[in-house]
Amino acid sequence: MRRLLGFAVGLILALLLTLFAGENPFHVFMILVRSAFGSMYDLGLTLSYTTPLIFCGLSVAIGFHAGLFNIGAEGQLTMATVTAAAVGVLFPQVPFPIAPLFAFICALFVGGLWGFIPGWLRAVRGSHEVIITIMMNFIAAGLASWFALKVIPNPNSQNPETAVVSANYLFKDYDLIARWFPDTPANASLGVAIVLAVLVWIFLWKTTWGYQLRAVGSNPEAAHRGGISEKKTLMIAMTLAGAFAGCVALSEVMGSSGQYRVGFSPDYGFIGIAVALLANNNPLGIIAAAFLMGALHKGASDLDLETTTITRDFSRIIQALIILGVAAQAYWEHLRARKGKK
Repeated sequence: MRRLLGFAVGLILALLLTLFAGENPFHVFMILVRSAFGSMYDLGLTLSYTTPLIFCGLSVAIGFHAGLFNIGAEGQLTMATVTAAAVGVLFPQVPFPIAPLFAFICALFVGGLWGFIPGWLRAVRGSHEVIITIMMNFIAAGLASWFALKVIPNPNSQNPETAVVSANYLFKDYDLIARWFPDTPANASLGVAIVLAVLVWIFLWKTTWGYQLRAVGSNPEAAHRGGISEKKTLMIAMTLAGAFAGCVALSEVMGSSGQYRVGFSPDYGFIGIAVALLANNNPLGIIAAAFLMGALHKGASDLDLETTTITRDFSRIIQALIILGVAAQAYWEHLRARKGKK
């Protein structure tokens, strides 16, 4: 509830900035709301943005709980998505329903591997995971572009994208959410994302492994004295983080487009950081935080058309001020707690 107060303060500050651009803040707010929830089509697009943000928010949160800052979710989801597309193109004979499961497992493996590498370097070599993951984001973008343009390009398009996967890899014909929101990318992977968030909450707070992971993140020295292997925990946490980000392949390839498109992600991995911070790294809170961020992203898409001086990039300013609002609210609580102890 207190996080929502910080969210509201950040949103109000961002809207007040529109006064300097000659716009009415209330008018801008109504555009955001109408564009995000004005119709079933708008709501479907909002939910299609929400799904990958839940996956990426979980990826960042699992790292935070282990004391790691996973800034590499963007690279991890990129490698997983191009892997799922490659499997669907190179192995078209695999029958349904084994096909989407096969592609999903391959995507999870590659996403997890892309997370394991910085986890291993951090645990064994002492390399900082932020630096490593930033570099791996660039490597992933280059590799995925090369694969899409040179190995399995779409022969029927001039766009930078892979060929479309075999129909056996798509679950749209059995997708109730896709039927509720026709002509939108919303699909059943939203349900998978919500279930996964619940499972992560259970893992973190109801299992021994989750306790060990949080113990290493809270106090590595105490965890070590308690017999918990810090190195092993760090590697597992980053591998899980990569696999969670890799789940984006499920919604993007098997659920909606059926291919990997260069630049398909509007920085889902980086917005996932905001989602995790807004939710205070609570997996259940991440569902709501991802929905709010998805609504902001979709709502801002109409600012280009309905205002004269504000573009859709304004959503990034809103996100930044919301994070500042939430962080300031948390800092205020910290100061009050210290004052109370004195």
